[in-house]
Amino acid sequence: MDQPSGRSFMQVLCEKYSPENFPYRRGPGMGVHVPATPQGSPMKDRLNLPSVLVLNSCGITCAGDENEIAAFCAHVSELDLSDNKLEDWHEVSKIVSNVPHLEFLNLSSNPLSLSVLERRCAGSFAGVRKLVLNNSKASWETVHTILQELPDLEELFLCLNDYETVSCSPVCCQSLKLLHITDNNLQDWTEIRKLGIMFPSLDTLILANNNLTTIEESEDSLRSTLDLRNAVLVKENKQEVHLFLLVLPFCGLHCWEDIDKLNSFPKLEEVKLLGIPLLQSYTTEERRKLLIARLPSIIKLNGSIVGDGEREDSERFFIRYYMEFPEEEVPFRYHELITKYGKLEPLAVVDLRPQSSVKVEVHFQDKVEEMSIRLDQTVAELKKHLKTVVQLSTSNMLLFYLDQEAPFGPEEMKYSSRALHSYGIRDGDKIYVEPRMK
Repeated sequence: MDQPSGRSFMQVLCEKYSPENFPYRRGPGMGVHVPATPQGSPMKDRLNLPSVLVLNSCGITCAGDENEIAAFCAHVSELDLSDNKLEDWHEVSKIVSNVPHLEFLNLSSNPLSLSVLERRCAGSFAGVRKLVLNNSKASWETVHTILQELPDLEELFLCLNDYETVSCSPVCCQSLKLLHITDNNLQDWTEIRKLGIMFPSLDTLILANNNLTTIEESEDSLRSTLDLRNAVLVKENKQEVHLFLLVLPFCGLHCWEDIDKLNSFPKLEEVKLLGIPLLQSYTTEERRKLLIARLPSIIKLNGSIVGDGEREDSERFFIRYYMEFPEEEVPFRYHELITKYGKLEPLAVVDLRPQSSVKVEVHFQDKVEEMSIRLDQTVAELKKHLKTVVQLSTSNMLLFYLDQEAPFGPEEMKYSSRALHSYGIRDGDKIYVEPRMK
């Protein structure tokens, strides 16, 4: 049933966390707080609040009484207001400014693009460390305003906002460590470079489900961009790039050169590459081994640890994979690995499939005939096959099998339905045929 429109934050808070809907539970670790109630409050001592408030999809459009928010939310550290009807940043500011210990705020799927975020309102977000603006259609101008007022922001989520380009902020956000910007329409790697300029301390970048088709920048260009952004941190001393995790599933990368360029991030430790066109023609084993071999610094691929043994196996696989390619098609990484391991011999091809037929000697009276027999047939079928050879009917035929290495002599093949492969027959073994005694 649809929520009524025009509901305030405090109204929803009172309804959801009343004792009837959220009973007070005593004991350590319950996370429930019963604050002192302001004089004359209609809630009196009835409201039981945890430090993590989840008020998503409640039809909230405004803040409500700020004094009551301040009285009841002084201990709250996480607030989920996703999928509500908040369209005025001023109303959001009224809520947040009265939650002094707030560190996590989720404003996803609120129509906040309908209003402009003024800098004085953004100041109320100052203590937030994790901010989620997915599907809010927040403009880059709004994002820049927020960044200038959040000195301790560590994680930012900007998914599903229809971004086609990235607009650089006039001020870098040096505290940000993780950026989720999935499910947008970013196509040019030049736009991704701008993120590096804005967030010089970034160590995790999630780019899944964008339309990136190729990394057109040269490795030298990527390195120079990264050196420039590090210069913002330390103007005189160049430092290594901070990026540790890069997530690129379901992007349009289609050539190995794009993968090689990821080595421009020398501290890159984890990569997620799933569903990209480049890898579709390879087997699962080939994909993983070829990626590991091309990315020497990674210690985790697609969520799985890359151990020393797997790395060596993958790098040796890489050498053998490309050893028959024309020189002009061999990647540079191949030559690096040849220097490391030397030239390797091709692996021997071992057929582990069970043998389907064997050559045996068939002995009958004083005759010996070499025959090839199928091992998937039964004793009864073998007898039919031997009828014309020994001139005996199947009912008048006894078969004995002699294993060359068996110490106990011939074994009678008495069970008509038994398959020949179950005897372990090998090339050179003998089968004796004798007439049944009447």
